[in-house]
Amino acid sequence: MSVHVAPLARTLAPPSNPIPFLDLGTTTAVVATEVRVGWEKVIASNRFVGGEEVGAFEDEWAEYCGTEYAVGVGNGTDALMLALRALDLGPGDEIIVPANTFVATVEAIVLVGATPRFVDVALDTGLMGAAEVEAAVSDKTRAIVAVHLFGQLTDMDALGRCATRHGLVLIEDAAQAHGASWRGIRAGSFGAVGCFSFYPGKNLGAFGDAGAVVTSDRRIAERIRSMRDHGRPGGAAERHYDHVRIGTNSRLDTVQAVTLSAKLPHLDEWNEDRRRLVRLYLEELPSVAVPLRQLRQCRGAHHLMVVRVPQRDRVRAELAALGIATGVHYPTPCHQLEPYGHWSPGRLPNVETLAGQIVSLPMYPRLPDTDVMRVCEALAQVTAYLEPGSDRPGE
Repeated sequence: MSVHVAPLARTLAPPSNPIPFLDLGTTTAVVATEVRVGWEKVIASNRFVGGEEVGAFEDEWAEYCGTEYAVGVGNGTDALMLALRALDLGPGDEIIVPANTFVATVEAIVLVGATPRFVDVALDTGLMGAAEVEAAVSDKTRAIVAVHLFGQLTDMDALGRCATRHGLVLIEDAAQAHGASWRGIRAGSFGAVGCFSFYPGKNLGAFGDAGAVVTSDRRIAERIRSMRDHGRPGGAAERHYDHVRIGTNSRLDTVQAVTLSAKLPHLDEWNEDRRRLVRLYLEELPSVAVPLRQLRQCRGAHHLMVVRVPQRDRVRAELAALGIATGVHYPTPCHQLEPYGHWSPGRLPNVETLAGQIVSLPMYPRLPDTDVMRVCEALAQVTAYLEPGSDRPGE
C-alpha cells in the first residue's frame, strides 16, 4: 500500500507541551501524604516484612474483589506461578491461554512445568472466548487462563460453563482489570483463583513490584501463604524453621501494602475517570482508528485505550513527532516469541493481525480532556495521508 511521501511531521507542528502515554503523578499526588504517614509508622515499628499492614490490605482487597481471601505476594508473575502450583498444575498438564497476553502469563505456565496451549482471540475484542477454548480442549487439558486484557472481561458466563463442562480449572489473569466486572461481579472472583499485579502503572499500582492472589478456597489460600514464605506452615513463631512444602520468597512488602491501602479507596473514582475518557475518545476518534469492542455485560477498567490503525508503525512515528507518546501491547504474540515457539500451534490469524495493527493511546486518571482531543485530532490528520488499502481495520 502506498503512502504520501512527505513526512507528516513537516506539515504538522509538534505541540509545545508533549502528551505522555502515562503520568503516575496524577494519582501519586492524591495519596502522597497518607503514604508518607504510613511509611513513618512502619519505620518506627521496625517491622518491615509482614505485619498488620499486609494483613489489613489483604482483607481490604479480598472484600473489594468479592472473595474470601487475598494473599499478597511479590509481583504479578509470582501470583500466577504460585496459584498454578497451589492448584497442583505441572508436568503433563496442558493449560489453555490466549497468545496475545503479556509474556508473564506464559512464563508462569512454563515455569511450573506445564504446557501452554496457545489459542486465537476474537478480532473485534482481542479476547479469548468459549469458542476458542472449545476448539483447543484435549485429553491433556487441565486448566484455562482467562486474560482480562486491557481491563476488559470476555463472556465469563460462557467461559465458566465451558470450564465446568470439561472439568477444567478456571484461572483469571486480572493484572490489567482491577475493578472491572462482568454482570456486576468483579474480576478475580469467577475462577478458582484470580491473579493481580500491582506494578506501578496498573489501575491499582504500588510504588514498586507487588501482587496478590484472591480466592474463596481456604485450602488454596493457605497453600499460597505457605509457598510465598519458604514453605513455612505459618502460625506460631517456634515453627519459623519448619518447612512443610517447597516454597519460595515472594512476600508482599509492608511498605507496598501501606501504599496499596492508601490507593484502594480511590480506585473506583480513578476507574470511572478512565471510563469517561474512553467515552470521549469514542466520540472524537477518526473512523480509521477502530477501538476494540467491550462486551455489553462488561464494565471495563480500561487499563489501556487500544485502537487498530493501518500502517501502525508509521502512525506511531508521526504521532511521536507531534509529541504524542503511544505504546503497543503487544508487538509479538507469545507463540511467536523465540523461547515459546516450541509450543506454537501454527498461525493464529486474529492474534497476528491485531499485533500488526494495535496502538495504545494515552490513558490515565486525570488525563486532560484537551489532551484526548489533541490525540484524536492528530490521529485524524496523520491517517488522512494514508491512501485507502486492504490493511485498514474492518476491511
